[in-house]
Amino acid sequence: MFRSLTYTVARRSLSGLPSAGRAASGALYLTGRRYSSTMKALVYRGKEQYGVEERPKPQVSAPTDAVIKLSKTTICGTDLHILHGDVPTVVPGRILGHEGLGTVESVGPGVHAFQPGDRVIISCITACATCSFCRRGMPSHCASGGWILGNTIDGTQAEFVRIPFADSSLHQVPRGVDEDALVMVSDILPTALECGTLNGRVQPGTSVAVIGAGPVGLSALLTAQLYSPAKVIMIDLDRNRLEVASKLGATHTVESGPDVVKTVMDITEGRGVDTAIEAVGVPATFELCQDIIGAGGTIANAGVHGVKADLHLEKLWDRNISITTRLVDAVTQPMIIQLLKSGKLDAKPLATHTFSFNNVDQAYSSFAAAAQHKALKVIINFDN
Repeated sequence: MFRSLTYTVARRSLSGLPSAGRAASGALYLTGRRYSSTMKALVYRGKEQYGVEERPKPQVSAPTDAVIKLSKTTICGTDLHILHGDVPTVVPGRILGHEGLGTVESVGPGVHAFQPGDRVIISCITACATCSFCRRGMPSHCASGGWILGNTIDGTQAEFVRIPFADSSLHQVPRGVDEDALVMVSDILPTALECGTLNGRVQPGTSVAVIGAGPVGLSALLTAQLYSPAKVIMIDLDRNRLEVASKLGATHTVESGPDVVKTVMDITEGRGVDTAIEAVGVPATFELCQDIIGAGGTIANAGVHGVKADLHLEKLWDRNISITTRLVDAVTQPMIIQLLKSGKLDAKPLATHTFSFNNVDQAYSSFAAAAQHKALKVIINFDN
């Protein structure tokens, strides 16, 4: 498993400052107010290794930047893939995390939609809004952004984070909505809606199977119901998660095992499902989708795959099926915020555990052993 957290302190040099502005801790004092030049951050150190370190506080470095003081962040399954070595673009030394909610501390002169003091939701996708991919509605492949937070630039599992292209990569926090639920707007709700429900072509009266009842799979269950399918079948190894799925609206739950295909065929009267949403990211679940998809159906991949998975065209070539893949574009975030505001969507049940950032090691341990701890999404609060 993961190594326990260790702490290292990197003090910034304050030489050249007046003596009144120096402090042995690396903090800067001016006019009686404490200004810290450093922050605590969770840093990836290599495969299966991570730790909390003292890092320089980020600053606005481009006109369109904003610096956000985090109030809440969370852990994504993708973070675990990173720690397992499945995402080679993440190099040792990177601050992890791509989800969060906080307060704007500073903005560049090119930011017009936000100002210091605004409460904001951070999108997992950074969008310049002007490149060809952004104009095509694919900001996940933005020429200057995309999924960069916690990947190719420092992320949100820290006290502060720098957000490039702030005007198109942040959203105002609406009043009256539980903020733990709003953290889900950063990633898992748009991922489930875009990569699963919409790519899977869920329609009224159809049958849907979601393989994997983790946070993304359960989010797919919630968003699929917006389109009124007749049957939503949740498949997982974890009985607790299947019980949660039943409470959240699944019409059928199936414990994964040797009879899972037969059970799904019985539920669909031998036809197979119209939509199969893969929400785990391992070869076995992708192959299961192929086994249960009906003629004319759609397999929508939402999982992060770190190894190859077989495609059985010898069985599927004449079945008129579609297979879709997608990295979340987060273009549905404004709609999801409105659904949360109106009460049409309730994401609060997805937040099962809460930790202080001081106990982020426990948060990772609980999330990595989700079945043991009955964990779905863990919320990490910052003491500020």
